[in-house]
Amino acid sequence: MFREKIENQTPVIDLTGPNGNVFYLIATAKKWAKQLSMDGKAIVNQMMSSDYENAVQTFEDAFGQYVILER
Repeated sequence: MFREKIENQTPVIDLTGPNGNVFYLIATAKKWAKQLSMDGKAIVNQMMSSDYENAVQTFEDAFGQYVILER
């Protein structure tokens, strides 16, 4: 059986895959913050202030309405 491909309008980041590493998240945060006229420097500084879980939570707090994070 075939089905039509469903285009997901909301970006999804799989935290268990290659895009789940902290460097990808930081680069994405910088890019999206600029596009959304947000304070990217403050977001990145908060992401880098502690461990990986803090970085993910900060990313979620800043961009959770624009992205789905999967574990």
